[in-house]
Amino acid sequence: MATTNAIIRAVKIINSDAKLSISGNDLDSITWEDGTSAISKSDIEAKLTQAQNELDAEAQAVIDKKASGKQKLLDLGLSEEEVKALIGA
Repeated sequence: MATTNAIIRAVKIINSDAKLSISGNDLDSITWEDGTSAISKSDIEAKLTQAQNELDAEAQAVIDKKASGKQKLLDLGLSEEEVKALIGA
């Protein structure tokens, strides 16, 4: 089952201006707001893999940037303990 974030992302891939609310992870619970035209469940489902891939890539980018920043601090001569004190990792 898709996460709420993936469902919202899938909708935004189809219509970036869409306004909606959703209860849990239930596609059938979507309420279209502010005059947003309804998007079919099948159209949303067709975009869920792309949406989840985008969310996963964004999460990985955050992890990679933190690791890169940590390595740069180490390369500047900070100790592991100093880096941990600064960034918590």
